[in-house]
Amino acid sequence: MSDFAADPSHPRYQSLLLRHRLEEAEKQGMLAGSAMIAHGRGEAYDYLLGEQTIPSAHEATLHALRALKNAERPIISLNGNAVALAGEQLLALAQQLKCPVEINIFYRTPKRMSALLERLETIKKERSLDVEILGASPNARIPGLKGPRAKCTKEGIIDSDVILVPLEDGDRCEALVAMGKTVIVIDLNPLSRSAKMGTITIVDELTRVAENMLLQFDSIKMSEVSKTYDNEEALRDALRHIATKFSD
Repeated sequence: MSDFAADPSHPRYQSLLLRHRLEEAEKQGMLAGSAMIAHGRGEAYDYLLGEQTIPSAHEATLHALRALKNAERPIISLNGNAVALAGEQLLALAQQLKCPVEINIFYRTPKRMSALLERLETIKKERSLDVEILGASPNARIPGLKGPRAKCTKEGIIDSDVILVPLEDGDRCEALVAMGKTVIVIDLNPLSRSAKMGTITIVDELTRVAENMLLQFDSIKMSEVSKTYDNEEALRDALRHIATKFSD
């Protein structure tokens, strides 16, 4: 990656690498001005979690993967930060699921959409992936939302039954749940509105979740859907983990 010279032995190497990915994405016009602020907020919670996948997050990841594999019409919704941080892994996951991805961004401009589409198409070509990329030509709207966030495609977000929405904003998450969809949220903040509104919330860092899903994909059977998963308890466990970590 250009101009990234951090030593892999540095204790914050992964954090520095992700920051650099965002810096490069910003130069390429993929991100809104607030992208680094949003990332920094999440990174602060990752410090509190010990920069690791805690057991309840691992359980939520497996439950989410089961839901995606059992879905009739799964889809992965991507914003700018998700593309910049984990575009390759999320496209690889979509390939495994045989589902499309759809770009849906808060600050929608032609320049940003073009940059994000170009980045995803480059990944597809470089990795020889066969994944449909939606979002360039929205033809529907998410009920209950106003502005650019409501724009989507009927064949993608509207018709989906299970949707993975990394780094989601709370009111869009709420609107998707109100549509009757199973909404899988990846959010490092267990107190956020998205985390509380999601059907399945994975309190973990996006690139770790994507890698974990890819590693576990073949071991998860479609019949293994848990009926006992409790999302509120998973959020409480994340908070307990943070509290215990700093009370020792």
